[in-house]
Formats: sequence, C-alpha cells, structure tokens
Amino acid sequence: MRIHKTDSLLLLIDFQAGLLPVIEGGELAIREAAWLAGVAEMLQVPRWLTEQYPERLGGTEAGLVKAVGTHERWQKTHFSIMEEPDFAQALKALGRHQIIVCGTEAHICVLQSVLGLREAGYEVFWLSEATASRRREEAQLARARACAAGAVAVSADMVAYEWLHRCDTPLFKEVHQRFLKPRSPWPVTFF
Repeated sequence: MRIHKTDSLLLLIDFQAGLLPVIEGGELAIREAAWLAGVAEMLQVPRWLTEQYPERLGGTEAGLVKAVGTHERWQKTHFSIMEEPDFAQALKALGRHQIIVCGTEAHICVLQSVLGLREAGYEVFWLSEATASRRREEAQLARARACAAGAVAVSADMVAYEWLHRCDTPLFKEVHQRFLKPRSPWPVTFF
C-alpha cells in the first residue's frame, strides 16, 4: 500500500479564507498542505482544490493557492465533493486511485469526502497535520472514523518520501534541497 506519484492526486478541501480564522491548528494545516503541494508540483502530482459555498466562506486562502501552483478548482454545495457529479466524473477520467486528502473542517467536508471516495473504491490517505477543525477533538474523531472506513493516516513527509521512492536521482536531490532539507532538524547528507 505504498503511495505512488504516478497514481496519486493531492486533494485540498475547503481551505477557505473566511473559515480559517476559527480553525484550531489552521496555520499549521495551511503550512503543511502548502509544503506537500510544492513537492507535488515538482513531481507532477495533480493538485485539486475544493471550495464549499465560496460566496459565503470566501475562496481558498491566497498563500495556499500560490503554493499549490497549477491546479483544478472545484466549487461544491454538498459536504462531500464526491456528491458533485462533475468532480466524480473528472476524478474517474483522471485514472488516479490514490487520493491524499487534507483540509477543513475535518469532521464535516473532509470526512464526508473521504467516506465518498472510499465508497467509490479509491485508496485514501488522510494527511494528519494538514487536516483540522474548529475543535481538535472533532478532527481526531474524524480521523479515527476515516481510518475505520479504510483511509490511512499519513504525514506530509511520509507521502513525499514515498513519492520520491529513492535517493540517488537528480529529482530527489532537487526536491531534497528545496523542500526536505529545510524541514530537517539536523544536517542530512545524501550522496
């Protein structure tokens, strides 16, 4: 059940400017999502954003949009993005089966989207440090429920290193220099 960059999609759910000020751990969630989105962009992993009722909650936080780079953006009225027929059809047409999910609120839109993705047969990876709610306890319950439904809790580093797969390539060295090395708490040398 290793995560493969050629079969992955990074799905960033409802990181909306109007909602983020009340999200416990929202800044960390944005930072981790932006970091992994940058790695995904270098590795050509598609990045898709969703927005729940943006007329009311605002669009995706501007710094995150910038970090994500080229992406698809989906607006929704259902809490689960899988209930939006255009999204479900586009995802099926994309042909990727491993969905790395993060966003807000964990116990509402993220959880319901994860359950919909699992029902549709996708492998789902819950990006733990980039998924948050107004209350930490609700985010923890949502992750537990998602995992009980077959999702797998992961960290951004886990995903990045599985996408990279090996350390002796020019691509690894480039990603390491730009993204991985700055996160390391100690000096790391690779080849």
